Order: sequence, then structure tokens, then C-alpha cells
Amino acid sequence: MIDKLEEIKHRFEEVGQLIVQPDAMSDMNKYSKLSKEYKDLEKIVEMYDKYAMVLENIDSSKEILSTEKDPEFREMAKMELEELEEKQEEMEELLKKMLIPKDPNDSKNSILEIRAGTGGDEAAIFAGDLFRMYQRFAEKQGWKLNVMDLTEGTSGGYKEIVSMVSGEDVYGKMKFESGVHRVQRVPTTETQGRVHTSAATVAVLPEMEEVDVQIDMNDVRKDTFCSSGPGGQSVNTTYSAIRLTHIPTGLVVSCQDEKSQLKNLDKALKVLRSRIYEIELKKHNDAVGAQRKSMVGSGDRSDKIRTYNYPQGRVTDHRIGYSQHNLPTVMDGEIGDFIEQLRIAENAEKLSEGQD
Repeated sequence: MIDKLEEIKHRFEEVGQLIVQPDAMSDMNKYSKLSKEYKDLEKIVEMYDKYAMVLENIDSSKEILSTEKDPEFREMAKMELEELEEKQEEMEELLKKMLIPKDPNDSKNSILEIRAGTGGDEAAIFAGDLFRMYQRFAEKQGWKLNVMDLTEGTSGGYKEIVSMVSGEDVYGKMKFESGVHRVQRVPTTETQGRVHTSAATVAVLPEMEEVDVQIDMNDVRKDTFCSSGPGGQSVNTTYSAIRLTHIPTGLVVSCQDEKSQLKNLDKALKVLRSRIYEIELKKHNDAVGAQRKSMVGSGDRSDKIRTYNYPQGRVTDHRIGYSQHNLPTVMDGEIGDFIEQLRIAENAEKLSEGQD
């Protein structure tokens, strides 16, 4: 661990020099990346410096105990050593957590896709409830949520709704939401008061830029059509909406939230890049991760991850066996506790892997 921390300290000092160079100051993209790296490394280096001081003091106390004859001095040194060794353990645990590799996508914006699953009209209504839950969560986080494409359900809610969520560490918090969400309740369409089980699928994808995923436009068929959603006077009068079909994968992406065809094309390409990235990532994970599948972070949209039980007012996350009995509050966007518990579980997994 000390070797790793020394490497980090060396890199921190190196970045400190690079950030003040004229070429970094004149290139905002480069400056921004170096600033973020400096800020991330600074926290670890500060903790490492404190840890190194504790180790130094432990050595001093041990030296006193090995050479000092005075009983009072020895007792003081012994007490100080006990305190320092306790502090050493605490700091080592903190440093181990700080050294857990971060997902490079955590700081990215996200594409949020919600689709009605089994359950007919009730599934579409539930998909609408989930969308409002994430909308409220995004508001509480100070994020911006833009709907890019939607298909409404016949009795309310959505058969499908695709949004872009922008802000700080969006993917890092939202990535745990990918999977099948299940609801147990009496649907508004039910006349005999029976509890039904319906489902909706949530997919959270990191927003991918052109530098992250290359798309050959010769492989993409572009169709334009009249926007049918919000958009004022231009709705149904101009061919501003875009539908992209990626021929090699069969992926289809639509975007109609902007009045400008170019802006819709740009957004649709971002969604397409993110979906292609997801396919490639799944292939990679299947190839290298077959021997150890993460309980928390697989992000597989076919996994049943959470149940919302209305008769009992309970929400349960099946990956970690964590429940809350405050369903109305959760549906109002208070999902932070679930995300925090999942983060803790993921970090515990990563620590365990690092020690194997």
C-alpha cells in the first residue's frame, strides 16, 4: 500500500507542475482534466501525509520504550503508542477505501431509459411513476433532466421514455438503478381490488462523447419525421425529429425534443454511442467477468433489482436485502439511502477482490 501511495504522491506533484504550464493554461479541456485529477489526488495525498506522521510517531514511541528506563516516561510512551496504533488502523482503512479504483464514467452525464414491461397498462403507469421519482431525485441533486423521446401509455404513464440527465457525478449515483423494477399494488384499471404485479425496465447509460465511441456514419440510416411531443408551433409542421438506425447492431434511436434537426441529431448520436458502448461493455464483462459477477454493479437490465410493495408501504432492494417502509417518500425521489447502501456494498466487494 505504501508503494502505491508513494506513486500517487509523485503523480500529484507531477500534475501540480503540469497544471501551471502554458500549454495547459491555454487548452481548457486539458486544464479541466488536470484540475480534476489534482483535486482527486490531493485528498489521498493529504491523508497519506497524516498517516506517514502517525507511523513516524509510532517509531519514536517504540524507540522510547526500548531505551527509556524511567517508569513514568515508559508508561506515557506506552499509552501514546496504543493511541497511535489505533489511529494507524483507522487511517489504513480509510486509505484502502480511497485507493479503490473509481469508475472513470462516474462523473459523466447519463442517458436514462424507462420502458414498461409485463403488466400492460399498469406497467406503463408504473413507468411514469418511476420517471417522476427520478425527476424529483434529479431536482434534489441540482441536476438537469431533459426528455428526448417518449411514447405514452394508453391509460397514462409511458410505454417508453428516454431522458438526458446532466450534472455532477450523475452516472456514479444513477448507475445502480439499471435493472427490472417491480410493483405490487391494486391497479387503477382493476375493478375487483386484486393486487397485481407489474414491471418496468430501467437502463442508465453513461453519456459517451465522440472520442469515447467512434461511429461510422455509413453504418447509420437517418430518417426525419414530424415531432409529436412538446415543441410549440413547430410540432407536426417541420421534419425536425430524427430517427437513427445503426445497421450492424439493429439499434434504433429517436430524438424529437428540439426544434432544430441538427440538435436532435446530436442528441440522438449521443444516445446511440451510449447504447453501442453498453453492448461492447457487456461483451467485455461476459468475457473477463464470468468467474466473478458483481452482486451490485452488473447493471444488467434483465436483473430484478427492486420491488415497490404498495399494500405494505415497503420498498426492497433484492441485491443487498435492504428495505425501507416509506414508499410514498421514496416515490417522491428520496432514493439516496438505497444508492448509499449500494455504494457501500460495491466498495466492500472491490476491497474484498483487492485482498484476494
